Order: sequence, then C-alpha cells, then structure tokens
Amino acid sequence: MTMDRPCPIVFDLDGTLIDSAPDIHACVNAVLRQHQIAPLPLARVRSFIGGGVELLWTRIIVACGIEPVHRPALIAAFMARYHDATALTRLFPGVIEAVGRLADAGHPLGICTNKPMGPTRSVLQHFALDRLFPVVVGGDSLPQRKPDPAPLRLALQMLGVEGNAPRALYVGDSEFDANCAAAVPVPFLIYSGGYRMTAIADLPHHAAFDRFDDLPGLVDQAMAL
Repeated sequence: MTMDRPCPIVFDLDGTLIDSAPDIHACVNAVLRQHQIAPLPLARVRSFIGGGVELLWTRIIVACGIEPVHRPALIAAFMARYHDATALTRLFPGVIEAVGRLADAGHPLGICTNKPMGPTRSVLQHFALDRLFPVVVGGDSLPQRKPDPAPLRLALQMLGVEGNAPRALYVGDSEFDANCAAAVPVPFLIYSGGYRMTAIADLPHHAAFDRFDDLPGLVDQAMAL
C-alpha cells in the first residue's frame, strides 16, 4: 500500500464478505415447512437478500401468497434459527487476505450491514473476523436501514470520521450499498460476486472488482485521487 495515511473503510457483510445465502435459505425453508408452505429455491431467496429481515419476509410473503397476519410469527420463527446460522455460510475467496492487508496497512475497518446485530456478531466470531472490525453497525442498530445513509454515517462516526463527503470508502455488493454510499457521500467499491440484481453499470460506484486480491490496490487508487 502506498497511501500517505490510513483511510477508514467500511464493509457490507452478506454478499460482500460472506456468502450467507445458503444459511438464510435453509432458515427460510425450515420456517415455511413448519407452517405447511412450499419451500422456495435458493436463487429466489438469494434475490430477496440485502434489505434486512423485514424486507426479506415482505418479499417471501408476497412470493408465497401468505396472509400478512402471519408475518410476526414467521419472522420470530426465522430469527430463532437465524441468530447463529453459520454452518452453510462461506467467506468469499481472498477475503481474509485482503482485509488483513488493509488492517496491516493501518486502515480503520468497520461493518455496516442490514443484517441484525445478533447474527452479525455470530458470523464475524465464527470466521474470526471480529478482531479486524472494531466497529459494527447492524440492521437493528438504528431505526433506519440502508439505503438510508444513517447507518453508514454512524459507522464512519464510530471510526472517528466527521463531516460531509468524508475521506473514507464503502465496500459492498448491492443496490442498497451503492445508493447508501452515494447518499453519504463516499466513494463506493462494488464486489461483482454478490447479490445485486442490477447491472453494475447502472449503479453509482467508483470501481468494481471480481477478486478480493484486487481490493487493496483499488483502495490505494481511490484514495490517491
């Protein structure tokens, strides 16, 4: 890394650092089966991920034709399973090495995710990532969720960043992340292997990457501007 001084970098979690869709899918289908509702395929559930648990279940209820009155019970049953669901979750290739390089270079690191704080803490601890991310803002840390900029602004404040258009970066994979970063605003680096449903060219971003090996170099380039 060739930067003169460290730059705070905040990461999304699901679809960015981890592929949690298989665990989310398993929890969703366990709840649907419990309520005698036909399960959904992985690709369908994956397309619903990104906006937090409430939006996930809003989309499932519509997709399955479920009466909205059952929503609280479905979400409660899901959260009971989801809280520590890590068995099927995997890190994307190169994440540990890339994040480690950024930490070693002195960049303050944080997480800003729409995933609730309980499951977020569980998965970070499961992969021993908690030591690299002293700042974590979850989907239930504030009343607002991404794409509202409030959670990302909070994460940046917790990393010691103040003011409008702060010298910082956000790394994510989805429409929620791109629009959140644009609203702060901070430069956004988008990982192409996540859960987005929109073409990268149609999302606001500073740079895109397919491999985490490329991320430290992109951080270097972004902050040199």
